[in-house]
Amino acid sequence: MNPEKLAKLQANANRSKGAPRRVVKKVHRPVAQDDRKLQGALEKLALVAQPYVEEVNMFLEEGTVLHFRQPKVHVSAASNTYAIYGRGEEKELTELVPGILNQLGPDSLASLRKLAESYQQSAAGQAALAAEGDDEVPDLVESFEEASIEETKETTA
Repeated sequence: MNPEKLAKLQANANRSKGAPRRVVKKVHRPVAQDDRKLQGALEKLALVAQPYVEEVNMFLEEGTVLHFRQPKVHVSAASNTYAIYGRGEEKELTELVPGILNQLGPDSLASLRKLAESYQQSAAGQAALAAEGDDEVPDLVESFEEASIEETKETTA
């Protein structure tokens, strides 16, 4: 056995003499334990689970929507308290427009109008740029072969 390796192993040993070598196992706690803590907190608030909720949309002031697909919803009607948890995605209002028109309130309708106006202005600006520029291909005035021959003459001279 190599004495250098042996000395290195002895220096790295974190155990007392005579103690067996043991591999330390890391115990991973299941997610269910966190879920139990959450359920306990919800029970303290007297929240009741509401099944069959397909989606939840929260409209933010920036014009974006926090969208939950198939969330878990708990409600306490007496205290006007809602607990919504699940995987949420932040989306633009335009991505969800056809399906959420019936969910929009007066504030959201105003932001939707502003969004539509800005979209119309940008579309009008693009149309003006398209009208200014010629879409036709310009006629070929010179031949490319003659231009390349002239370039080669200039570089050799």
